[in-house]
Amino acid sequence: MGCITDFFTYETTKSVVVKSWTIGVINRAVQLLIITYFVCWVFLHEKAYQIRDSSIESSVMTKVKGVGRYSKRVMDVADYVIPPQGSSVFVILTKLITTPDQVQDHCPESDEKYRCTTDSICTRNKPTSNGFLTGRCVSSFCQIQGWCPTENDTVQMPLLMEAENFTIFVKNSVRFPLFDFEKGNLPSSLKCLYHPEKNAFCPIFKLGDIVKYAGQNFTTLADKGGVLSIKIGWMCDLDKSWDLCIPHYSFTRLDSVSEKNNVSQGYNFRFARYFMSADGKEFRTLIKAFGIRIDVLVYGNAGKFNIIPTLINIVAAFTSVGVGTVLCDIILLNFLKGADQYKAKKFEEVRLKKDKGSSSSTTRETNISQI
Repeated sequence: MGCITDFFTYETTKSVVVKSWTIGVINRAVQLLIITYFVCWVFLHEKAYQIRDSSIESSVMTKVKGVGRYSKRVMDVADYVIPPQGSSVFVILTKLITTPDQVQDHCPESDEKYRCTTDSICTRNKPTSNGFLTGRCVSSFCQIQGWCPTENDTVQMPLLMEAENFTIFVKNSVRFPLFDFEKGNLPSSLKCLYHPEKNAFCPIFKLGDIVKYAGQNFTTLADKGGVLSIKIGWMCDLDKSWDLCIPHYSFTRLDSVSEKNNVSQGYNFRFARYFMSADGKEFRTLIKAFGIRIDVLVYGNAGKFNIIPTLINIVAAFTSVGVGTVLCDIILLNFLKGADQYKAKKFEEVRLKKDKGSSSSTTRETNISQI
């Protein structure tokens, strides 16, 4: 019966005024900290009074300019940029290993692991990186059927060092659909070159500068290849002027993990250019290309004043001020002198008895209230 009686009880607040400098200072200090947090961080820094749109819609177009000399040839944009469509991801070739005049034929495999002394070592129809084994041992190597002669990718080739001065023009436009807001990154004049301090909003970048801003060495990157990113950040406060919504550029290397890996360092790929001889026989030039891949990444969000998040955060601020009361109660009940006296004032139990229309009240027990 005691458990049932305790369950069917009602608690109401009771105000107890404690005149103590110690607990009073703690209470006001905690309240001040909470109010400062909400005003300075939540409202001013995080702009909690705004509704935000992070579903940014973006369009990127790129254009590379510059010429260079490579192996007694002059290379222009059509030679060293892949793919040529001007997309947000492209590669600037810096080193090429070519295997010319390949035809479909039989020839020895060039890989050292296919060295042989007898035909029995060469398993017929086993695939290799260059073709299929024929089951014969020729010139101390297993013979293959495929594109011959096979590639030798261990030769040392020069670098396209002029690529350091190539320029990259990035045209970017963004839209925040929630606010139907559109903006582009083109300044009033394109006679500029990006510099983080002098021309921070110029969309024309020198490849060597991108490598430097990403903390890389151009010669090493051109030799092994790598992946860099141009990040365009749009953080817009639409409560301010349209002109103040501006892009911010940053640069980083995206494949830094492979740089530290001894298995597959850098960035390279193969492609071929096909030809037809006068007698109708097909042949090709195989190219193993090393280059610097550029990924243009766009991110951002926009915010604008809205009454709903404003009211929600104001209510949250006033509610959080009550945390000071909880902390002060803990200190009063457990750490300060006179805690027993405070408990006697703060907790009170009232028993209601019906006795011919009269009621009586007795002793004190618990019901925590806010000061």
